[in-house]
Amino acid sequence: MAVEQDYGAGKLKLPISGVFRIVMPYVKSLFLEQLRGIWFIVLYLILFQVVLLKLPIVYSVMIGVGVCVILVGLMMFMEGLRLGLMPFSEAIGTHLPRRAPLPLMLLFAFLLGGLATFAEPAIEVLKRAGSSLKPDDAPLLYSILNDFANQLVACVGTGVGLAVMLGLLRFLYGWSLKILITPTVLGLLAMTCWMHSVDALKPVLGLAWDCGAVTTGPVTVPLVLALGIGVSRMVARDDAGGQGFGIVTLASLFPIVAVMCLGLFHYLADDYIGRPNYKPSAVIAAASESVAEEAAEEDLEAQAEDEYRLDAFTKGDLDYATSEGKIRGRYTLEYDGGDWVLEDGVIKRRGASLVYRKKAASFVATEGKKSWDSSLTVGSQIWDAFLTSARAIPPLIGFLLLTLLLLRQRLPHADEISVGIGFAIVGMMLFTLGLAFGLTPLGGQLGSNIPAAFTRISPWNLGGFQGPLYDAVTGKIVAIVFGFFLGYGATLAEPALNALGATVEKITTGAFRKSLLMQAVAIGVGSGIALGVTMIAYNLPLAWLLVPPYLILIVLTWMSNEQFVNFGWDSAGVTTGPITVPLVLAMGLGIGGNITGVVGGFGILSLASVGPIISVLIVGMVVRKTSGVQEDDLQADRGLGHAA
Repeated sequence: MAVEQDYGAGKLKLPISGVFRIVMPYVKSLFLEQLRGIWFIVLYLILFQVVLLKLPIVYSVMIGVGVCVILVGLMMFMEGLRLGLMPFSEAIGTHLPRRAPLPLMLLFAFLLGGLATFAEPAIEVLKRAGSSLKPDDAPLLYSILNDFANQLVACVGTGVGLAVMLGLLRFLYGWSLKILITPTVLGLLAMTCWMHSVDALKPVLGLAWDCGAVTTGPVTVPLVLALGIGVSRMVARDDAGGQGFGIVTLASLFPIVAVMCLGLFHYLADDYIGRPNYKPSAVIAAASESVAEEAAEEDLEAQAEDEYRLDAFTKGDLDYATSEGKIRGRYTLEYDGGDWVLEDGVIKRRGASLVYRKKAASFVATEGKKSWDSSLTVGSQIWDAFLTSARAIPPLIGFLLLTLLLLRQRLPHADEISVGIGFAIVGMMLFTLGLAFGLTPLGGQLGSNIPAAFTRISPWNLGGFQGPLYDAVTGKIVAIVFGFFLGYGATLAEPALNALGATVEKITTGAFRKSLLMQAVAIGVGSGIALGVTMIAYNLPLAWLLVPPYLILIVLTWMSNEQFVNFGWDSAGVTTGPITVPLVLAMGLGIGGNITGVVGGFGILSLASVGPIISVLIVGMVVRKTSGVQEDDLQADRGLGHAA
């Protein structure tokens, strides 16, 4: 097909087929990049449920469509960030130190952090998490996720905004990350120990610590890093590449403080559900409806248990035996009464009754399995996804554009940025839609069914009963091992980890290899998720599992050099990608909802964040001792210490 050229206008005109041939390889590479990051997780979850838990996938067609929509949405969203949002932030970071006084710079940093948080896809997942909670189990946690959901998001955004402000000051004055981390973490641990001692506040701990992982997603991290790199270039730090790290760490710690303070405020105000100062609202009706639905479900389960008794035959089994001449299911055969006699060399039992006893076995009514959830209407979900995207992306774009205008700077590559903004809006809408139809049902379904490995459950949206498939100890070990490999495989598939590994290898001049960093982070995340599953399976307090590792981290931080501290602590941010966070959050809530005594199921993300920091710092110390760059790193440390 020939290419036409308009010599008068000086523009090249291509037919649609020509444009298609040029664009398709580019789109294909972007799509395959997202596919590499998600295929392992989805396949692993499906195989675990089908092969090990011996349960079918409910809503399989809907989940398949949802995963495909996620791939397209994430592809467009990430490319929109690269083309439309990151150039904004880096351009502002370059011109802000020259054109604006320090107070204005800090205000911009605060607003950027807050608005970026509102645009995080995982925030919507967090807001929906309250729907599965029961008000009587954790009244304060229930109210925070339902009555005060907007306050929760505002607190998280405020925490990120303050973190970006502090990170900007660190870039400007060369402060060591160690002196910022230490008091913050020690303060968090002190608050954690105190809140653990208060029954109403204890369930809020998991939510607060998980919020630190939710904030460091695909919107916040690139924007604040672009801002930090731009500022670092302008202040001409010798270690500009290393100084770009650290801000993600602060953006994950400060929201934890903010959510803890929110819980403390409403605890002292005594205004959450069931308390004297609680103001009745629409949530009362929702809670009542939820209780009614739960009672109805329990009645159905009781009826199902009568119909599918695990330890006794029913009238239906007798009718089947009468008509077919055989017993269905597993059973044992016994003799009742009669006399033993010897006839013609054969021992017989005369006058005995044959007794068939049913073996206690699982029975799952797979004929009730559906391929699509009729309660999720496509039209309403598309509209909700559009509203979510419209509330998140345009305000952030408007703020960045206004800042650029105030700095009297032209918008660089306006046409390219406009296309990127369009991609970001449509991509976030599709991604949110895909979460509702694909990843959230898959994660919640698997999480609800995992306890079948060690206890008896009613399978997710299926009749009958399943489990325990193994004895209590073996079943819990199976669930814990599943958590480890989920975290390990999902982390290695994160594109952000590849980028971090390449950057770290470059900064350390090859001493800390990319493959070594990726393995250290993946093992840390896998161990953290395994520990989180252990916490829920054995109903262990989160504080017991968080305080010791963070105390160890403080020691490791001061034993490590500044560079390794920077990217070691930031490595936790790359593990909380747009796929991992919603999936692990839904899975944790699903597991917690099927184990007696467990409230919520929050906390797995927080443990998945602390694991890689420990592993990277330990490997970093080994690398320092075995490489030839140790002395250079120590000199960099001393320089940063003087600057601080």
